[in-house]
Amino acid sequence: MIYRKNNQLNSDSKQFWLEANEGKNRMEKDKEFVEFVVKSIVDHPEDVRIERSVDEMGVLITLNINPEDMGQVIGRQGTTAKSIRNLLRVIGAKNNARVNFKIVEPEGSLRSRAPRERETNVDDVVNDLKL
Repeated sequence: MIYRKNNQLNSDSKQFWLEANEGKNRMEKDKEFVEFVVKSIVDHPEDVRIERSVDEMGVLITLNINPEDMGQVIGRQGTTAKSIRNLLRVIGAKNNARVNFKIVEPEGSLRSRAPRERETNVDDVVNDLKL
């Protein structure tokens, strides 16, 4: 219960208020961490949008970014995204929560997909060599 006397909080109320705000700050640190890291590495920090949701599976951090920045956030062979996930796991462990990280692939992203190689046989290879 919060008691005020002359517009001042008593010591019990101050403690309650501090604990409540500390819990809120602790809960939002994962979102703030992702926002700081991602905005630091992308070319369009104004397009970074992060959503945080909590359900029975834990915390889900969803990242929406500019299509041109996908490669920078994912990194070569996904190393940057894996690193962010690992650090979020540590933050979650400190707060007794399971934190998952999802990167939403926007429409029109510039991610290049490896072209499928056509099947070759010995005759095609010989014809290519023109022997």
